Order: sequence, then C-alpha cells, then structure tokens
Amino acid sequence: MTPATSPGTSSTALSVNLNKVALVRNTRHLGIPSVVRAATLCLEAGAQGITIHPRPDERHVRLGDVFELGELMRSWPDREFNIEGNPLHNLMNVAREVKAKGLPLHQLTFVPDSEGQFTSDHGWSFPQDEEKLRTLIAQGQALGARVSLFMDADAVAMSAARAVGADRVELYTEPYAAAWQQPSERALQLDRFRAAAQAAAAVGLGVNAGHDLNRENLAAFLRQVPGVREVSIGHALIADALEMGYSATVRAYRMVMDEAQAGSHASLAEAG
Repeated sequence: MTPATSPGTSSTALSVNLNKVALVRNTRHLGIPSVVRAATLCLEAGAQGITIHPRPDERHVRLGDVFELGELMRSWPDREFNIEGNPLHNLMNVAREVKAKGLPLHQLTFVPDSEGQFTSDHGWSFPQDEEKLRTLIAQGQALGARVSLFMDADAVAMSAARAVGADRVELYTEPYAAAWQQPSERALQLDRFRAAAQAAAAVGLGVNAGHDLNRENLAAFLRQVPGVREVSIGHALIADALEMGYSATVRAYRMVMDEAQAGSHASLAEAG
C-alpha cells in the first residue's frame, strides 16, 4: 500500500489512538467497526502514527488487534506504531510478542494506571517509581523501542525521568483541557506545560502530549508549548469522526496543527 496523503509539514506528529473504535466494536460480535480499517483510513489521511492501549481486561483493544495493526504498519514504513500501557501489567509481554512476530514497534509509552482504571489520570512519581522504571525502560529499549513516560506537567520531575533512561515524556494534558473555558486558569496551565517542556528539552528528553486535546484547544497548546514532537489523540478525534468520518477528521486535525506551527514561526520571526 502506498500512502495516499503526505503526513504533512508540521513538526508535531499526530498519532491516532484507536481504543474507542475497539470499544464500540466489542459491544457486538460482528467485527464492526473494524480497528484495522479505521487505522488504514487515518493513515491514508495523513496521520503519522497509530496508538493503542491494550489493557489486561481487553475491554477495548485486544491482543489480536495488536498483531493485526502491527501487520498493517509494515505497509507504512514512514509511520509509527505506539503501544501504551502499564509495564507492570501486560504491556511488556505484549511488546515481546510483537517483536517475536517480527512486527514494527516504534514507541512504548509507560502509563501508571491501575487494571480497572476508567482512564489514565496521572503520571509517574519520583523518586517512588524510580527503581522499577529504570529496569523496565531498559527492557523496552532492548526490544528496539523508544520509551516515553506519561508524566504530569512538573518541570522538576523531568530530570528524574531522564535519569532513569527515558527517551521522551508524554505530558498529561487533561488539566490544560479542563481549564480551556477559564482564560486565567488556562494561562496558568500553559505556563506549567511550557516550563515542563522546556525542562524536558534541557535534559535531552523528547516531548509528547496527550489526553483530552481536541480541535478547539490543540492549536493554542502547540503555539505555547515548545518542541512537542507528537500528540496522541483518541477520544475527541474518534468522536469527531462519528460526524465527519475518519479521513476528514484527520485532515482537520492536521490543518489545526500545521496552522499552529505556521503561527509559531510567524511569532518567532516578529520577535527576531
């Protein structure tokens, strides 16, 4: 398969989280909507990656989906496959099986959620999680994957994340999204995230972001928070796709991201 659409010009990659597609599929036994078909349409529309979070209870993405998506990603060598989850639960076994089958695995995102947790709602803590993460990160990297840690926007914690060997951090953006309708609180949250991203970059960490980002709040985040390499978006994007379709939705998010980058470049030029 040849990609029908260029991934775009923005320096920030869009990775589409397909958990909600699998969640709807699992309510019946008909195999629809297809997770692989959703991934294909998103990639064709310009998404640079696919993200999944296979939890132990398989309430949405199942192990079979992981392997089927891995097979799909073989045909898209310029795109990335990101698997996230708790490395203390099933994530590392899933990653080992993916690699044993010779399937691509570009990034593992370590998330400290509990097995029955409704959704991810906090990042790793230091120094409490330091020792267990150091070993698990090394294991993930030995599989050939980049390892990203799901982190709260705490500038002080970035050096600790780097010290245990992480390649990137994914900033947990729900506090920013929750403050979107309150301008003063939104500004405070953007200051926090900007400081965290700057601290991460200063110690050599790449910066990803995700959780409740959407077409309304994404551009402001990318303009104000420097150096975001990837955003992982699931719930809002799939909700939009119910009305707009996968292809139109991915193109709409890519347009928002490209315009945000153009705005950032213009601001820098004016400042210079």
